[in-house]
Amino acid sequence: MRKFWIDTDTGSDDAVALMIAFAHIAADIEGISTVAGNVPVDQASKNAHYIARLCGAAVDIHQGAATPLLRPLETAQHVHGQDGMGDIGLELVGCEVSGQRAADAIVAAAHAHSGQLEIITLGPLTNIALAMRLDPSIVEHIRRITIMGGTSDYYGNITPVSEYNMWADPEAANIVFTSNTPKFMVGWDISRKFSIINDAEAEELLALGTDKAQVAVACQAVLREFCRNTTGLDGFDLPDPIALAAAIDPRVVTATTSYAVSVCCNDGPTRGMTILSDRHMGAVPKSTEVATHADRALFLQILHKAMLNKALA
Repeated sequence: MRKFWIDTDTGSDDAVALMIAFAHIAADIEGISTVAGNVPVDQASKNAHYIARLCGAAVDIHQGAATPLLRPLETAQHVHGQDGMGDIGLELVGCEVSGQRAADAIVAAAHAHSGQLEIITLGPLTNIALAMRLDPSIVEHIRRITIMGGTSDYYGNITPVSEYNMWADPEAANIVFTSNTPKFMVGWDISRKFSIINDAEAEELLALGTDKAQVAVACQAVLREFCRNTTGLDGFDLPDPIALAAAIDPRVVTATTSYAVSVCCNDGPTRGMTILSDRHMGAVPKSTEVATHADRALFLQILHKAMLNKALA
């Protein structure tokens, strides 16, 4: 049986990813950790708690890092709204979190499920880097880390060449990518090419008539305007949902390439750029499978089934 851990900075696309997770792998989710990124970490925890309640899921939420390792927090609230959920008036109040900080919980889960735990990261990699610093041996116990972050074609959404999750905490991202743990990178290029939901497709989701579908579409309101005015996409894209779908169903990604990946920790426009090499780069292991193509139709099928509360066989 597969064992999953989800690390999230719960913005509007993370929310949809969690809906997919709760529809498909609820019984196998060992825990959820929250991290500052799209929104401050306390808001990320509230949002994760809201989605868990919406989906009727019982899972422990462990609050994590409130700031990046070395830098001040710069959120993406201009992309996802002040509350991270599109500012549509959801009751994002109250939050039940565990008394165990995220890094400690991740270390404990890695040892408890040695060789089985699969971590899915939907935000900056601060919590994972902290766990690796706390107990370097966990790199030998984690089965795989699926990372929504970076971009394999060097086309970014926060700088011309950088994706936000890597840019927000590049030092943490570099620690994780240069570790020996097997990694699966599903970058923003995959979202930009295969997970854009245009207006007609958004209406099709709404027509499913479920509370989940209503929230999933409505909470993209601020993101929709960001895509229209900044990234130039025809609709809103769902980077975290397609990464999570790829983590649980290997058929979603149809082509990968193995790379040694490091992350640029300089300031300026290259901050957070993922550097990919098809050769070993000194001490950087060639331990990351990078998604280069995906099955959009299968992703949409997984998304629709999750909105309908159907189990995803």
